Amino acid sequence: MNKNRLEAFSDGVIAIIITIMVLELKVPHGDSWAALTTLGPVFLSYVLSFINVGIYWNNHHHMLHAVNKASGRMLLANMHFLFWLSLMPFTTGWMGENHFAALPVAVYAFDLLMCAVAYIALQSQIIREHGEGSVLAQAVGSDVKGKASLASYIVAIPLALGGYSWLAGALLMAVSLIWFIPDRRIEKALAH
Repeated sequence: MNKNRLEAFSDGVIAIIITIMVLELKVPHGDSWAALTTLGPVFLSYVLSFINVGIYWNNHHHMLHAVNKASGRMLLANMHFLFWLSLMPFTTGWMGENHFAALPVAVYAFDLLMCAVAYIALQSQIIREHGEGSVLAQAVGSDVKGKASLASYIVAIPLALGGYSWLAGALLMAVSLIWFIPDRRIEKALAH
């Protein structure tokens, strides 16, 4: 299969995910600042998730530039990734509506963990098929940021469940911030 179809399908799914997330932002009842501030936790969870989905979209886009042809295994790995990403509107909404309570934050962190695991599985499948000398393999290298993200998500789950949901939330935000600066490894590898 042509990799462009894989990318176009993924882009469409990601656009729908972002649309569903923004539809969860309900118009406040009232015309005062107080009415608007009641949406604070919902809006904050939306911003965090928008950043995370945007980061995945950006990195997914760059990763697919290193793909020559999409195989059936790549399609399955990509669907696995999109499955976990598609749960983001639910976990985002639940966390925001419940003002970053312990269980919703833990479930949100678990969803982020599974998105990362699925993304790494897709990346690994592409490297397996294109070889250890491929552009993607060279670009990914030891993937310190990826491993640090996984570890942070794993730590955030028990932190939230242990009553430190604010600390778990801060850790999740920190991971988003380290990825907010675009990862140029693949662009650099493609340029050489």
